[in-house]
Amino acid sequence: MSSSFGVYLIGFIILVIGLALGAHLAGVPSMWIAVGVICLVGIGILSAVKKTQGRTGGSAGGPTSGPSGPPRL
Repeated sequence: MSSSFGVYLIGFIILVIGLALGAHLAGVPSMWIAVGVICLVGIGILSAVKKTQGRTGGSAGGPTSGPSGPPRL
């Protein structure tokens, strides 16, 4: 796990906890808070991977930002 991925994910989890606490204080039923938390954590993981994927290499077959041509030995 890269450092930027971990920092992004920790920040997103803190945001989700804050939103869940606010929903609890607003009187939202616990089941719907749990559904929202699960959905938001999933979205957070997907967006963290997407944001950090370009920096760490990404997919093996996709386009690269480097120069084209034969590989250096």
